[in-house]
Amino acid sequence: MPTPARRVNVTLDEAHAEKLAQLAARSHMQEGTLARSLLSTALDEIAPDAARLTEILESTPGAWEKTQIGLRQAERGEGTPLDDLVP
Repeated sequence: MPTPARRVNVTLDEAHAEKLAQLAARSHMQEGTLARSLLSTALDEIAPDAARLTEILESTPGAWEKTQIGLRQAERGEGTPLDDLVP
């Protein structure tokens, strides 16, 4: 039995959102469909190398700050425990 698909919400900055919109218009696709295809391709091409994943995460603008916010939220008991996310 195939694993059911999971929904992931992604927020893009203005420049990347515009680039996605332009690519979708040129390819006559919906933005969400194109984004899903691009993300799937990128994930398939990434080797599960911890050093490379760290490099990618460290290059993400605001990643450190968002991580710190998430840690503070977790300390306050906000959010959803991981065990509640996995069926």
